[in-house]
Amino acid sequence: MDLPKPGEYAQYYTIYLKQIPDDDNIIKVLEEGRNKIQSLISSISEEKSAYSYAPGKWSIKEVLGHLADLERIMTYRSLCIARGEKKSLPGFEQDDYVKVADFNKRSLVSFAEELLHVRNSSISLFNSYDGETLMRWGVVNNHDTTARAFIFIIAGHEIHHMRILRERYL
Repeated sequence: MDLPKPGEYAQYYTIYLKQIPDDDNIIKVLEEGRNKIQSLISSISEEKSAYSYAPGKWSIKEVLGHLADLERIMTYRSLCIARGEKKSLPGFEQDDYVKVADFNKRSLVSFAEELLHVRNSSISLFNSYDGETLMRWGVVNNHDTTARAFIFIIAGHEIHHMRILRERYL
């Protein structure tokens, strides 16, 4: 599966797509990401998981919750477009979602389980797409996009946040 080209996604997702080399198998990237996040979570203590590296920044649990939320939303968007949805899909405000989610009240183990299930579900869906499905177009938050773009956005978004977790939190 080729990397989406500019115009297949909203410009602000470029930061995530730049995380993925052109020649990578994106499903393999998702599988490796799943394994890396599980390993990272297992290395964090419950006490450390509420840590935030600066005032106003998310805690580790909030970052993990955000990863799960974003993957669900992007997978849903991809599914809608893959199935031929013609209505424009809405945007979302990540900070507002994190603010009301109370992620810090949850156990760290619950995030490991959730992220594993969400990723496995996403991979199953993406493996069902054929070439025509991947290239279906839809509108999300007033931007034309393809079903395949969200697969790469999910992978790049996770790579981005994993780097931040390693550099600033651990």
